[in-house]
Amino acid sequence: MLFCGININVTQREELFKEADKFRHLIPVNAEGIVQAHSNSRLMQILNSNYTTIDGQIPLWLYRFKYPKSSIVKLSGSDIIYDLSEWALSNGYRVFLLGGKKESNDGALKRLKDLYPNIEIEGYSPVYEPYPFSEKNNSRIREKILSFHPQLLFVGFGMGKQEFWIDDNRCFLEDAGVKCAVGCGGTFEFVSGQIKRAPFWMQRLGMESIWRLLCEPRMFRVKRILLSFKIFKYL
Repeated sequence: MLFCGININVTQREELFKEADKFRHLIPVNAEGIVQAHSNSRLMQILNSNYTTIDGQIPLWLYRFKYPKSSIVKLSGSDIIYDLSEWALSNGYRVFLLGGKKESNDGALKRLKDLYPNIEIEGYSPVYEPYPFSEKNNSRIREKILSFHPQLLFVGFGMGKQEFWIDDNRCFLEDAGVKCAVGCGGTFEFVSGQIKRAPFWMQRLGMESIWRLLCEPRMFRVKRILLSFKIFKYL
C-alpha cells in the first residue's frame, strides 16, 4: 500500500522470501529514508521499483493509523538479517556482508557463524568514500563478491548510498548469482554488539533513535532525529 508516497509491498515476515527465484532488492524504510526520498527523486524511484518494508516503530504506528485493518509488522534490517541468514542456510546459499566499519563487519560475521555454525559467510569493509565510489574501490568490492559467489548480500553503507550502489551494480549482481540484496544500514553494528540495541520497551515506544544518540552522542545523530520528524509532512 502507498505510505508517504512509497509503495510498501512487504508487510509480513513470510513475504521476505517471495519470488526468491529472481533478483530482489529489499529495502527496510525508516522515517529518515522516507524524508530522504522526498528530496531525492532517484531514491524515491528506487524505493518504488523494489521490495520495501517498514522499519521503525513510529512509521509502523503511522502506517497502522492510515490503514487500521492492516496486519503489517515491522521488518527492520537488524531483525531480518537473522531470518534471511537462516533462510540462506536452509537453502545452501552463501551470505556476504558488505560495508560497515571493519570491527563491526568482523563482529557480525562471528556472531552469525556462532548462531548458524554451518553457514557459508564472508564479509568485506571497503575504505570509506562518498558515493559514487572510485573505480579502484568499486572494482575491489566486485572482486570480493565474485570470489565468494554469494546468493544473499547485505549492504551496510547507510540509507541512500547503499540503495544507489545496489541499483548501479544490479546487472553485475544478477550475473554474479546474487538472489537477494538488502540495504541494511547500521545492522552490522547491532549484530556485532558494537552498539547495543535499545531495550525492548524503548523500541516499543519508538525511542530507538534516542537510544542510538545516547550510545553515540554526535551532532549528526541529533540532525537525523530532527530530520525524521518531517515524516508527518508526507503522511
